[in-house]
Amino acid sequence: MPQTPRTSSLSRRSLLRALGGTAALGALAGCGVPAAYVRPGDRAAADLSVSDKRLTWANWPLYIDTDDKDTTRRPTLEAFEKRSGISVDYVEEINDNDEFFGKISPSLMNHQQTGRDLMVISDWMCARFVRLGWVQEMDRARQPNVARYLDPLLRSPAFDPGRRFSVPWQSGITGIAYNRRRVGREIKHVSDLWARDLKGRVTLLSGLDEAFALLMQGNGVDITQWTADDFHRVCDQVEKHVRSGQIRRFTGNDYIKDLSSGDVLACQAYSGDVIQLQADDPDIHFVVPEEGAELWAESLMIPNLASHKANAERLIDYYYEPAVAAELAAWVNYVCPVPAAQDILASSKDEDTAALAEDPLIFPDTSMRKRLTIARDITSTERVEFAKRWNAIVGL
Repeated sequence: MPQTPRTSSLSRRSLLRALGGTAALGALAGCGVPAAYVRPGDRAAADLSVSDKRLTWANWPLYIDTDDKDTTRRPTLEAFEKRSGISVDYVEEINDNDEFFGKISPSLMNHQQTGRDLMVISDWMCARFVRLGWVQEMDRARQPNVARYLDPLLRSPAFDPGRRFSVPWQSGITGIAYNRRRVGREIKHVSDLWARDLKGRVTLLSGLDEAFALLMQGNGVDITQWTADDFHRVCDQVEKHVRSGQIRRFTGNDYIKDLSSGDVLACQAYSGDVIQLQADDPDIHFVVPEEGAELWAESLMIPNLASHKANAERLIDYYYEPAVAAELAAWVNYVCPVPAAQDILASSKDEDTAALAEDPLIFPDTSMRKRLTIARDITSTERVEFAKRWNAIVGL
């Protein structure tokens, strides 16, 4: 089954492995988290941007536009290099948030350069970097496009109020996907997953960070300020549905195969995946439940001691030009963090491109936007306890 261009065998929204986040945090705890924290005054290195026109950017595989005839070429990035004179070493090295954390954390905790000026990681991992003081505050004076065009819904997550340390690269929604023809009715609520006729044909996401918020919203919880009691209530409910056989299994992005084959009728899903599924099967629908759904992002950050900070800030701002954001959105099919790009796509002479402007999974409409919320992140204190319980339920 073809997947969206951004999907790799290790999804960017991949499951939290049994030893993933907890092991990484455990290692830090053993070293003493306070000792790992870097104070604001110790985060910057001499910026060589004026004299050294280059930067190194770590990103996920298949997460930028490429030329149809030559996939080694990246049109928007090449246009930036030509305009700015800045050479970009673009490295597709991030396959998993925890794996990447493990790769660069020794340098950051020991106050050494990582060799990277820019990186893209999921917001729940961004929260960890912000707490540890491992990323630099950006100079918004160098980023007028970000200041002007960043989607208001994404401007101030709990882990980074005002987005001082992060800028969304792409965004998405965790909601419910289902086959309308096979189910025979609309699904509108999280509780609809527990209908008797769906028994054994429902899947949930494996990852703790990916799964919990939507399930809490089904309970009417404000996920910007959820509590430990809210989390354990969700776990109690999921355990009940596992025991009854309602939940078939827990998945990463492999729910795509289950849904397209008909083995699964309804599942937790990511909005970007469903766009591609709908191209092959129009009976597959994505729904933001009436109770709401989680809006998330994967964001650009500048690590401590980056030696080309100004160049990185300039690159970030370039991707917030509406025309550039539109070109990228047309390729990756995520929720675009630049709403002004919608008019650019709508004016395209290519019918397929223009149609993307009307897709609410790329540009959520007013009704959908009212039901989208960024969840507060799981704190380092909570994570070990919560991951232990969730992983036991999931079987990790």
